[in-house]
Amino acid sequence: MNKNILIADDNIEIIKILKPYIEKEGFSIITALNGKDAIDKFEFYKPQLVLLDIMMPILNGMEVCKLIRNQSNTPIIMITAKSEDADKILSLDNGADDYIVKPFSPGEVVARIKAVLRRIQPSEKALPTIIKYPPIEIDINNYSVKLENQFINLTKKEIEVLWLLASSPNTVFSRDSLLDSIWGVDYFGDPRTVDTHIKRIRSKLKLDGQYYWDIKTIWGLGYKFEVKDV
Repeated sequence: MNKNILIADDNIEIIKILKPYIEKEGFSIITALNGKDAIDKFEFYKPQLVLLDIMMPILNGMEVCKLIRNQSNTPIIMITAKSEDADKILSLDNGADDYIVKPFSPGEVVARIKAVLRRIQPSEKALPTIIKYPPIEIDINNYSVKLENQFINLTKKEIEVLWLLASSPNTVFSRDSLLDSIWGVDYFGDPRTVDTHIKRIRSKLKLDGQYYWDIKTIWGLGYKFEVKDV
């Protein structure tokens, strides 16, 4: 398996600090000091994971994240000096798997890298890879969602949340169980992340009770993919 990790940050001192800690875990480090270089290095080296700073010249981290997501599901951890919820939510909405707010310790970064990589290890459950509840089709292999034969532009995490709910119809998932299943038990973020993703899924699918299935909020418990008898 490719053991390269791309660190994209215009602050060379941060790269110097992180490099020995990450290399100690057996990874090789590729560095980029601007967004264009990050894309070029990503396409050439095809790293196992990307550490991506938001504030970079030429292309910022959000733009780089979207460009990577258009071609790959490689894990991305965003690095930001900002702590506002909007930046965290935007990072996740653009397809990032996790985020770290500066200042941080090198040990925390290594722990986050390990946590994200553990979540993508091949340990698939015996669940269908394509789920159909006409007129929706969710394909977890290709990370695609079609509604009424039209592809819907969902992020990687939005597709995973939708697929997990739809794979167990009429089963209530708590926020914590969704966080554990999709983001992993080591996730450091806010449980409201789940609410944000559900809200965006509903909005993109334009759900308004028009189908025999729906994503329902079970107050005080969580969410379920409700399928009615037809």
